[in-house]
Amino acid sequence: MESTGDTDELTIGAFARASRLSPKALRLYDELGLLAPARVDGTTGYRYYTGAQLERARLVAWLRRVGMPLARIGSVCDLCETDPGAAAQDIGAYWARVETETAARRDLVTFLVGQLSGNPAGRGVEEMSDMRMRYAAGSDRGLVRAVNQDTAYAGSRLLAVADGFGDEGARASGAAVDALVALEESVRGGDVLNGLAEAVDRVNRAGVAGVGDGSAGSGEPGGSGTTLTAMLWTGSRLALVHVGDTRAYLLRGGEVSRITHDHTLVQSMIDAGSLTAEEAMSHPRRALLLRALDGSEDHPRPDLRLHDVEPGDRYLLCSDGLFTVVGPDDLRRVLSTAPDPEDAVRELIALALAAGGPDNVACAVADVVTV
Repeated sequence: MESTGDTDELTIGAFARASRLSPKALRLYDELGLLAPARVDGTTGYRYYTGAQLERARLVAWLRRVGMPLARIGSVCDLCETDPGAAAQDIGAYWARVETETAARRDLVTFLVGQLSGNPAGRGVEEMSDMRMRYAAGSDRGLVRAVNQDTAYAGSRLLAVADGFGDEGARASGAAVDALVALEESVRGGDVLNGLAEAVDRVNRAGVAGVGDGSAGSGEPGGSGTTLTAMLWTGSRLALVHVGDTRAYLLRGGEVSRITHDHTLVQSMIDAGSLTAEEAMSHPRRALLLRALDGSEDHPRPDLRLHDVEPGDRYLLCSDGLFTVVGPDDLRRVLSTAPDPEDAVRELIALALAAGGPDNVACAVADVVTV
C-alpha cells in the first residue's frame, strides 16, 4: 500500500519513507501525542497513516533537526494547522533564543579556556587590578503605583536591580538582591559565575518560590516573582547575571550600548523579524515575560557572561520603569554629562517622574576608575 494520496491509508513503513521519519520515531511521536496515526488495527495493533498527515510529519522532522524540544514541537504543529503565520513567528522566536543562549555559552567557554590555560583573569585577579568602582543606586514608587516593588543596590563589588511583580513582588525583588549582596565578600575570581548561578537558583527555590504559583513567568495572571539584572566585580571584569526585562547599559567612548537581552514576548518577535522596536513600544503584550524568577521548578536559566571593563566605563542597570518612559537620547545625555553616579541616578529618576512616573523606577550607576 504505497499510495501517498490524502485519503489513502499508508502502512507505518510507507509513511516512514514518505516522511523521512523512522518507524521507531513515529511510534514515539504517537505515544507523545505529536503525530497520532489515522487508524490503529484493533487486532494487530498496526498503525496506519494518510497522505494528509505528511505535512505535519515533515514539520516535526524539520523542527527536530533544529533541536526544538518535543513539547514545543507539538504546540507549533497545532498552531500551524490554524495559523501558519503565528507558527512561523514562534519558530523564529525559538531560534532567536537559541542564538542568544549560544552566545552566552560561548562567553562561558572562553572563560573556561582562559581559566584552564592559566589566564590571570581568573582566581586572584582582584588583587592585580588597579581599577575600582564608584557607585550609587536609587528607587522610587513612581506617581501611579501604590507600592514600590523595585529593588536597587550598589556596592563596592555589586550592582543589582530587580523588578518584582504580583502581590508579593516587593518581597521577591528584595530576596533576589539580598542573595547577591551576600556574594560580595564570599565569592571571588573563578568562582564568580558559579556563585551567581547558584544564588539565583537558590532564590528561585527558597526565596521566590514561596511568593507565587510559578505561573507569572509564562504570562499567566496571579503569580508573583521578579526579574533580575546584576553585575559582580571581579578585577578587570564584571560577571553579569540577567533574567527578565531589567536592563544593563554601558557608556564607553561617548556611546551607549545595551549589554542585556530582554526575555520578553515582544523582544522574541523583534528577534524573529516580525515586529520592529518601534512597534514593540505600543504592543498590547509588551510586558509579557518569557523568563523570570517565579518559583517554578523548571525556571529557565539566567543569562551568564563575563564582561571586560575599561577605565572610564559607566554602567547603568535599570528597571523598565525607566527605559520605557525615558528615551535613549535622554539616557545618553545623562550618562554622558552627570559628574558622578549619585547625580546620574537622581537625574534619571527625576526624568521618569517628569514623564508621568507610570511605574516603579529603579537604577544603579557605577563608574570604573583607576586608583
